[in-house]
Amino acid sequence: MLIMSNNLRILAAQLNPVVGDIKGNLALAREAYGEARAKGAHLLVLSEHFLLGYPAEDLVLKPSAVEQSMDAVRALAQETKDGPAILIGTPWSEEGRLYNSACFLGGGLIKARYDKRELPNYGVFDEKRHYTPGEGPPLVVELHGVRVGVAICEDIWLERVPRATHAAGAELLIVPNASPWRRAIQAERANAFDRWADLKLPYLFVNQMGGQDELVFDGASFATNGTHGERCGLVGQFETGTALVEFDPSTKQFSGLGQSCAADLEGWPAEYRAAMQGLGDYVRKNRFPGVVLGMSGGIDSAITAAIAADALGPDKVWCVMMPSKYTSNDSLEDAKACAQALGCRYDTINIHPGVEALDTMLGDVFAGKKADITEENIQSRLRAVTLMALSNKFGQMVVTTGNKSEMAVGYATLYGDMCGGYNALKDFYKTEVFELSKWRNAVHPKDALAPAGEVIPERIITKPPSAELREDQKDEDSLPPYEVLDDILRGLVDLEEDVDDILARGHDAATVRRIEHLVYIAEYKRRQAPPGVKVGGKNFGRDRRYPITNRFRDD
Repeated sequence: MLIMSNNLRILAAQLNPVVGDIKGNLALAREAYGEARAKGAHLLVLSEHFLLGYPAEDLVLKPSAVEQSMDAVRALAQETKDGPAILIGTPWSEEGRLYNSACFLGGGLIKARYDKRELPNYGVFDEKRHYTPGEGPPLVVELHGVRVGVAICEDIWLERVPRATHAAGAELLIVPNASPWRRAIQAERANAFDRWADLKLPYLFVNQMGGQDELVFDGASFATNGTHGERCGLVGQFETGTALVEFDPSTKQFSGLGQSCAADLEGWPAEYRAAMQGLGDYVRKNRFPGVVLGMSGGIDSAITAAIAADALGPDKVWCVMMPSKYTSNDSLEDAKACAQALGCRYDTINIHPGVEALDTMLGDVFAGKKADITEENIQSRLRAVTLMALSNKFGQMVVTTGNKSEMAVGYATLYGDMCGGYNALKDFYKTEVFELSKWRNAVHPKDALAPAGEVIPERIITKPPSAELREDQKDEDSLPPYEVLDDILRGLVDLEEDVDDILARGHDAATVRRIEHLVYIAEYKRRQAPPGVKVGGKNFGRDRRYPITNRFRDD
């Protein structure tokens, strides 16, 4: 039974739209609208660019995609004649200009439209490529006795829009968002929003949830009465759902904040959950029945299998060991033990006959040449051929298992272990892979579908990493220790440090310059690598766009 009051009741909908699925996203909006009506809400708030999904990238340059999104808004508006109002995000085209807009629907009409003012054009964002910034006075609408202002995502990362909206008389600010997650996102949001906290302006932050290619949106929608310290998480991180909040027109404050607030995840729990969400949504939204991966007995494939099994369920993960004559007994045992602990299907397909066939095929051409990396890459590419054959025959998507350290220095085989549809570890350095694996053995992640406990055998974590492509091979035969390598790479890649800055931390000059060279010459490989979830401040993909042909070195 509803308890009626004079408060403005708002249903915040933290949902997982699919880019391009306008009909499906409209159905999600209608479902949330039915809930808003049933709960006696005065307003339903959905996230930024909800109807077409975000980021739609160059899909917004397709006129029919924008027009169908606008038609969906018009259809939804007609359904508000007798019900609550709706604030929903959509692209909007007018007089040859394209906007990232939020439409205020009520009384069967599109009553108002707000066009995003601040267009992010850094990191993963290209909004100035697509949209025209909004102009004119701030949008403030009267709703159930409250003057409600509207801003969209980046608008509140800067001070101009919140201050102008407050000056225009807004008593409450509502902010639809499509703000992607990364390690430092909660601190970044707090620091940015605190720049205008002196306004003491209550606001509602409604964020998108779900994975979209390389990006993961964490939701983490919240309400606050004007200060970061009072922020109340409404639905939680990496979850879909709704939350009804009430705003008291007499006190001009949200009522009841501080009760049952959802906490933000931090550290490995957040990072692992983001990896699950990114991989899981990529598979589900692209309608694959599951995944198949090469299970080597090493740590990268083990934690990848764990992430996939947790995200999709063990029944949708197929682990395939593809030994050669260099594969150790330890690796054979560890790969099987890991797959069994996770509850995944496990098969062995020996690539040795294929290696011998290639040796015979190339024998005359290679006569007189010593074995080198060529023969190592043949093994890796035969494994890729095997996995792709399974994928083509049975439908599962191939998941690759390389980490950020390997991707950075090119310690990976193009069309070999880089072959696949998605890489859950693409933005995790090798040292982080070890820590993530230890954490997963100790903690059963929220919403994980695979079993709890030690799913990655201890020996996988403790043995020296090796590609096992030649006798007694170890990664450190050709790379510095990962603790050293990863610190250098964080400087070169994530922080864009000069070589002198890295040398000042005590690193060997020859090693730093060699790693810098390897990073640059591996760019052509990374351009052909599958997408992977963004975790840190700068991932290989949308964040980092270096030229392939590039002779610059920091002398």
